[in-house]
Amino acid sequence: MNILLVDDHALFREGLSLLLHSLLKDVRTQEAGSCEEAFTHLHGGSPVDLILLDLGLPGKSGFDGLLQIRAEFPDTPVVVLSSSEDRASVMRALDNGAMGFVHKSASSGVFEGALKVILAKGVYVPANVFLAERSGIEVQVQAPAVAGAQLGLTPRQIDVLNLVLAGKSSKLICRDLNLSLSTVKTHTSAALRALNVTTRTQAVIAAAKLGLRLGP
Repeated sequence: MNILLVDDHALFREGLSLLLHSLLKDVRTQEAGSCEEAFTHLHGGSPVDLILLDLGLPGKSGFDGLLQIRAEFPDTPVVVLSSSEDRASVMRALDNGAMGFVHKSASSGVFEGALKVILAKGVYVPANVFLAERSGIEVQVQAPAVAGAQLGLTPRQIDVLNLVLAGKSSKLICRDLNLSLSTVKTHTSAALRALNVTTRTQAVIAAAKLGLRLGP
């Protein structure tokens, strides 16, 4: 597994690299101190399986970098690492396509748990983040895993939801599944209803609450 670490503090990158090598087998890490350096790796190096991205970067911000990564490398999951854990930052990161958000002060155990969720095609969000008050849904990251079929979704609706949770746009989902835009929108609406939410970001958080596992 090839993991790209994007953070402007070399000491943090080195420590994170050591932690990753202790947690995962056959892992290779690359390091970048800015979004610009990260895209040099992404465009010129070996394929990257996972990106760990800091938000507070010099030059192009982490949020802007995340948007560009999702546009250019939609199949590569991104986990945001930040010293800030306010709800607005978490929600914005999820809106921009992040598959997880981990506070830099988190313990190695929390970080390991987050990695397991992400690598199992799940979504990790901090337990203190919640949906809008009107929804009344709180995130329980350690909830028992739920299969997509348990939500009453068809296999094709599960395929669409899988890509929605991966941060892909409707147009990319059309291309990946060879479906029309109207069909993708219909399946997306059905999946959101099954999760009792109305937006993609709410779907990401609801999926984390359920421990939703959709498969590859």
